Amino acid sequence: MPTPLVVSEVEKSFTMHLRDGIRLPVVAGVSFSVKAGECAVLGGPSGAGKSSILKMVYGNYAVDQGQIIVEHGEQLIDLASASPRTVLQIRRDTIGYVSQFLRTVPRVSALDVVAEPLVARGEARNSARDRAGELLSRLNLPEKLWSLPPATFSGGEQQRVNIARGFITEHPVLLLDEPTASLDAKNREVVIGLIAEKKQAGVALLGIFHDADVREAVADRIIDVTEFAAGKLAA
Repeated sequence: MPTPLVVSEVEKSFTMHLRDGIRLPVVAGVSFSVKAGECAVLGGPSGAGKSSILKMVYGNYAVDQGQIIVEHGEQLIDLASASPRTVLQIRRDTIGYVSQFLRTVPRVSALDVVAEPLVARGEARNSARDRAGELLSRLNLPEKLWSLPPATFSGGEQQRVNIARGFITEHPVLLLDEPTASLDAKNREVVIGLIAEKKQAGVALLGIFHDADVREAVADRIIDVTEFAAGKLAA
């Protein structure tokens, strides 16, 4: 499918249960699509709703109204109304995600944290670990750290593990939530290269980048989130 992700007329608000059920509008009328081989970037000031949109596309946030259509296998699925089981299947096979923070797993090595998405999709553990090592090496994480749990790593080291884990699969859609926020210039350039390779492979990428240099280097198109503002701005 040349356009594997379509967001149509999506609306989101939060209900403040500790404040007498006040409804706080976030975004409304969110409509855009992302083509295969394109990196679209959500733009706008902090608090405009960029992260909320990304989390709705991944299924972390419920949608009040609208549709989020993704090509999953040979089916078109509306994530806004999909069952939890279907959402998990889509995350495994169709939509990848690189967040700002790594959820560390006690006693699991960095190499296995990175390899796990491939293993979950049926790839042999040895080959998955080989691919994990290639990515960690490319992201300049010292090999002496590969066998250690990332919980002990610095923020920048954890983020490199996070990036390797997110980029290791061949998901046709990849969401990027400030993947370069904790990186130095050298590793930002590595991530720019990884994004370029995903685009070349036909992956549809949707991201948030507060780093202007990275945003300029990777974005094919900026989606101005302020167009979808609904009442008071909220993250």
